[in-house]
Amino acid sequence: MNELGDLRPSQLIYTFGVGALLDLPNTSALILGLDDWDTRYCTEIIEERLLGAIQRRLGPQLKKLYLPPMVFDDDNRDPTAPAIGVPVAPFPRWLRCPLCDTLATIDSGIFQLVQDRYRPDRTRYVHASCNSPTALPVRFLLACREGHLTDFPWVEYVHQQNAPCKPSRLTLREFGAAGDASDIIVKCLECNKDRRMADAFDRDNFQIPCSGHHPHLRKIENGCEETARTILLGASNSWFPMVMSALSLPPRAADKLALLVAEQWGALKDIPSLEVAKFVTAPSRMPSLVDFTAEQIWAAIETRKQADNQNDAEETDLKIAEWEVLTQNPPPAPSKDFRVTRVPAPTGFGQFFEETILLELLREVRALLAFTRIESKGDFADAAYVDDGRQTPLSRQSPTWLPASEVRGEGIFLRLKEAALQSWEQRPDVQKLEQDFFNAHKGWRRLRKQNPPEAAFPGIRFVLLHSLSHALMRQIALECGYTAASVRERLYCRAVGQEHSPMAGILIYTAASDSEGTLGGLVQLGQPVTLGRQIQHALESMRICGSDPLCSEHAPAADGRGVHGACCHACLFAPETSCERGNRFLDRTTLVGTFATKAAEFFNIF
Repeated sequence: MNELGDLRPSQLIYTFGVGALLDLPNTSALILGLDDWDTRYCTEIIEERLLGAIQRRLGPQLKKLYLPPMVFDDDNRDPTAPAIGVPVAPFPRWLRCPLCDTLATIDSGIFQLVQDRYRPDRTRYVHASCNSPTALPVRFLLACREGHLTDFPWVEYVHQQNAPCKPSRLTLREFGAAGDASDIIVKCLECNKDRRMADAFDRDNFQIPCSGHHPHLRKIENGCEETARTILLGASNSWFPMVMSALSLPPRAADKLALLVAEQWGALKDIPSLEVAKFVTAPSRMPSLVDFTAEQIWAAIETRKQADNQNDAEETDLKIAEWEVLTQNPPPAPSKDFRVTRVPAPTGFGQFFEETILLELLREVRALLAFTRIESKGDFADAAYVDDGRQTPLSRQSPTWLPASEVRGEGIFLRLKEAALQSWEQRPDVQKLEQDFFNAHKGWRRLRKQNPPEAAFPGIRFVLLHSLSHALMRQIALECGYTAASVRERLYCRAVGQEHSPMAGILIYTAASDSEGTLGGLVQLGQPVTLGRQIQHALESMRICGSDPLCSEHAPAADGRGVHGACCHACLFAPETSCERGNRFLDRTTLVGTFATKAAEFFNIF
């Protein structure tokens, strides 16, 4: 196996995960399934709450979460040792010579692989009989909504209904500099038939059944009823991750031993007996436990195991426990991964907000469960709430482990006052807006064949929380120095009358996996006077958008094309990695009055 380049662990979760296409300097590659990964070089990530939630979804055979294999800088590493990393395979399998326009597969023998052991990024395929130019991967593929991906059928496409030539000698020539599909012609040199690539995007003239190919798993599924559609190499809809995440919470017990056991849980969770505990927890191995006897440590381990089993049986929503900890008064004792401070509500907004919670330390673990193509299931929620089976697995068999990443950073937790929120929800104009969103929600689900269409509607309070979160993220990114993609939201929303008590909270935290997430700039903005000013500026910026009056006049449409009201890229839309709902369920008229309406605003302070 040859090294080709570098990726960050977080990229293998959100950008270039299993089944995704990776653009390399001179070729294109596909990330292979978990069956081909070598877990000997992976580091286990301990997060029992998240692991339990995934086991309830994928089965009890799932035992571990692994950080993707990493190579650390080591000048003494043996150069003959096997490559450490994520396995990939060249894809698409068709290449084109930029000089003579020859179009052929990698297996045809026309193109040769050239490697550079000292510069892995220079690995490439060349056309040896044409002065060895770098062969380029073709930029046309076939995919379907069931997650299948395959090479474009060049031979069948150019010959249309006629019998293909055997063998076929193909060329792919571009006319013009724009790269438009209508200017690209594929031709068979044996019979001189040709065809423009613009026909491949015309669904009336070009329809082909899906082959059921999963190239990352090296298998073909029979019986796919979807019609394959042509996509471009590097298209944004070729891969969408399904990710589940959880915050690391301190143990409910506040004693020092429970906190120490939680911090060392990765090494203690598999201890089977007291005798083994005496050996593992010896002072020479775990000096942090030197003040406690082996019997006390073993009792704490058993208590932790019983608590985890109880949580696995009862907890269906990961955010419920997080809400209880964040709203706990007094706050829980600080730990290695969690430390909070309570401060008064933002100055000038005491009638709307409860006390602010400053998370000086937090840890979030994210695991990749599956992925989709063409349509993103993350548009409505994370993987915990996906309600249909259109998802592509990461391995051929039921997975026993999943790739994951962890983020350590800081955050601000805001909680709306329930009385003010319920009073706002009872207003007739707000209820009318909620009905408009409900109709748009049903239309969106009908268009994507999700049944029943009325299921999983989050309600108008979610629209308010989501819009407020995006407004604050945009303002905070300007003030604290973080990039917009380094700030992320986590929404806690539950209406009155549901199984658990109502929730209405926003956690805005750093989402970068490097040291930028722990600089302290975000927590400093949570002080009452500073945060009050930030909220004031955020709301003022929502009154007028650069795209007004078109933006303010936009209402949720029942045709299923979108589930948002007055919002756009100039006012409320956030980066994909920062938003929980794919920039849906947003409407700045729920925050403040706009050109179009002043009837549904929550913050009536202007």
